[in-house]
Amino acid sequence: MKQETLFRIALLLKGIDGAIELVGAIVLLIIPTGAVQTLINDVLSRDLLGPPDGSLAKHFVSGTAEFASGNRTFAVIYLGLHGIVKLALVVAMLRKIRPAFPVAVVVLGAFVVYEIYRATQTGSVLLPFLAALDVAIIVLIIREYRSLRTEHVDGAGDHQPDGHQRDQ
Repeated sequence: MKQETLFRIALLLKGIDGAIELVGAIVLLIIPTGAVQTLINDVLSRDLLGPPDGSLAKHFVSGTAEFASGNRTFAVIYLGLHGIVKLALVVAMLRKIRPAFPVAVVVLGAFVVYEIYRATQTGSVLLPFLAALDVAIIVLIIREYRSLRTEHVDGAGDHQPDGHQRDQ
């Protein structure tokens, strides 16, 4: 598979991820805490996460109890900002706006550090996987950025900063 195709797939995944986070933040703003607790109890009572005293169920209950006790504002702000930043960076990189690439590397790198930190604090099994995915996407972003810089140097003067050719 070509580098460009992998890069576009990675951006598509990040864009979907950002959109889901933004929608999640909006939903958390709208839905009352009591409704979230009812949903949690329904999930646990139907053993959708395995036995109620199992590890996954305990992590789920712990995270939602933290949410219900006041970390809702943090969750809404985190998900909202995370989603907006990801969507903005994805759009900028798809439009090949070169300054967005280093910014994306720094932002995703910060997310990786935070994901690993949270994983060590919470024992999450999902966060290290997401961190590894972000590292792979960082590698693709760097490779694409290098490719764009090479194209820019090779075709200096033929392209505008937005990637379109000039009319001659």
